Amino acid sequence: MVCSPEEWDQFVRKNPHGHILQTAAWGQLKSAFGWSVETVCDGERGALVLFRRLPFGLSLAYVPRGPLADWNQAADLGKLVDALDKLCRARNAICLKLEPDLPDIPAFAGTLATLGFQPSPHTIQPRRTIVVNLAGQEREILGRMKPKTRYNIGLAGKKAVTVRAAQSLAEVGDFTTLMRETGQRDNFGVHSPEYYLQAYQLFQPSGQAQLFLTHYEGQLLAGVMVFAVGKRAWYFYGASSSAERPRMAPYQAQWEAMRWAKSRGALVYDLWGIPDEDDGFLESDFEQRRDGLWGVYRFKRGWGGQVVRTVGAWDRVYSPIGYQLYLAYLKLRGAAFA
Repeated sequence: MVCSPEEWDQFVRKNPHGHILQTAAWGQLKSAFGWSVETVCDGERGALVLFRRLPFGLSLAYVPRGPLADWNQAADLGKLVDALDKLCRARNAICLKLEPDLPDIPAFAGTLATLGFQPSPHTIQPRRTIVVNLAGQEREILGRMKPKTRYNIGLAGKKAVTVRAAQSLAEVGDFTTLMRETGQRDNFGVHSPEYYLQAYQLFQPSGQAQLFLTHYEGQLLAGVMVFAVGKRAWYFYGASSSAERPRMAPYQAQWEAMRWAKSRGALVYDLWGIPDEDDGFLESDFEQRRDGLWGVYRFKRGWGGQVVRTVGAWDRVYSPIGYQLYLAYLKLRGAAFA
């Protein structure tokens, strides 16, 4: 059945696999930037589905970090896929893309294949990440970090860097300016200022997000926007100034975000995205590489988390011709729908 936003969010919060990308607010955010949204649930399993309009009345269906279900119950999953099929065919979808929040093990890949999905050449979310354990006292969390990271957190405080939560939309605007500066300097893509503002306005009032900013003598040096739902938190957006870099402001912002997540009841903190390479290759190359996600891997590895790889993106094709044209377009464009 189709759920109201309130019913859906209650389901997401209670689900042990609940993910911020499956919340109603995430659907609202994506709806403001080219997607439409539907939810399908029966009280025990469900999915928030995003639809992107394609030419000739067609669409692409996408379930980010879902569906939310017991993936050990293939029969129940089959019923959910039937419901998703009905919805997708009604919206003329060429395919249904899933990116489940599942570990990359053969059992889950086998389940997806049995359900009629095939590995996709096109992923949207990063497949590999680092997850930090927030259990225990703060001293225990700090104790699991690399010594240099612990040192840099303390150094920021000693060098008169201050950190606090954003208090106005104008400060969110300052953060978006810093995001643009960071993207240009480090050569990665960023969203529009309106996107970050919408995200803040949709999630922060409900306590599902917070923006932490660090300053030195009134100058904004770094910012971290963190999200949380249930027992989990995610670091999606971070920015830093080229000025006063020895003051290590990004470390203080990130640590404050972790402390906030823990205060909200989060037990894990997802640093969201590192190069999709095995551990040995990551450690042997991170000193030399600065392209793509390599530029942030050095920073993220210091927080003492566990490298986790998901099962990836899987597609259920409804229109083989439309699907091949869509893949050809992505290859030509060199970019993904995000």
